[in-house]
Amino acid sequence: MTDAAAAPEGSRTCRAYWTVEPGRGELRTAELPCPGPEDVLVRALRSGISRGTESLVHRGLVPARVHERMRAPFQEGDFPGPVKYGYLSVGVVEQGPEELVGRRVFSLHPHQDRYVLPASAVTPVPDDVPSDRAVLAGSVETAVNALWEAAPRFGDRVAVIGAGMIGACAAALLARFPLARLQLVDPQPSRRELAARLGVEHVLPEDAARECDVVVHASSTAAGLARGLELLGEEGELIELSWYGDEDPAVPLGADFHARRLQIRASQVGVVAPARRARRTTADRLATALDALRDPRFDALLSGTSSFDELPATMARLAAGVSPDVLCHVVHYD
Repeated sequence: MTDAAAAPEGSRTCRAYWTVEPGRGELRTAELPCPGPEDVLVRALRSGISRGTESLVHRGLVPARVHERMRAPFQEGDFPGPVKYGYLSVGVVEQGPEELVGRRVFSLHPHQDRYVLPASAVTPVPDDVPSDRAVLAGSVETAVNALWEAAPRFGDRVAVIGAGMIGACAAALLARFPLARLQLVDPQPSRRELAARLGVEHVLPEDAARECDVVVHASSTAAGLARGLELLGEEGELIELSWYGDEDPAVPLGADFHARRLQIRASQVGVVAPARRARRTTADRLATALDALRDPRFDALLSGTSSFDELPATMARLAAGVSPDVLCHVVHYD
């Protein structure tokens, strides 16, 4: 594999992206620890910027009350900064267990050119999944967990509200289900092209069909949540995937919410959904996500590339909302 060339022997430093203070990031050099017998040394090939979450981190908008819950698995530092944050990394193992050396792996590591992790913290990437697409594994894993929560059935009528990264991943997975109806609901007309590439119907919120069995809500807006409840049929269920940052949205529980016996269920990737928890581990769930990424329709979520050296400027641009249609921006380390 051409992107698996070995790094220079004796190279024991690494560079990582840090949010130094709200609105400013930089690349920092540090000593690379020596791998232990149960560790892997990984050279990064790609990492992904999850624009919604990482923009909140860049702007210093992570609420103090959720600082601990918001921590990434291999984060260093604390919010609002300096903090090394990120969780979508694909690299090649240069040192570690024999069965992993030379293989591409995915991990929940921040943006960094080389790093050492426990071997148990990396998951092999299937040979037929390109490295750019593989950075989506963390987001697809979140969507897999949500669908384990939602448990859509044959012939269901489903709406996904919010065509951001998580909503688009959920829609891409649902497009493979034998549903009677699937709509991707988003107020941006520009999302029509994305929906077409995913193989689903895009509709504006005011045009969305009612009487849904399941609504997956990922718009992170109070208006989207309210519309999702309106679209549900009798005793329907809304799966809430949104991250609202420092906002507390009003939830419309008046009108006929109780009369129609509607349900709202939270879903988040920190734990395996209860319906599968007895039979699946988080490692199983991530492997399921990587297997799903064999589907080329996920390439529709990749919204541009830039080099690792450009990352401070790229993060500032994305957080400023200069490119509102960006879903997952891919960082190249070649």
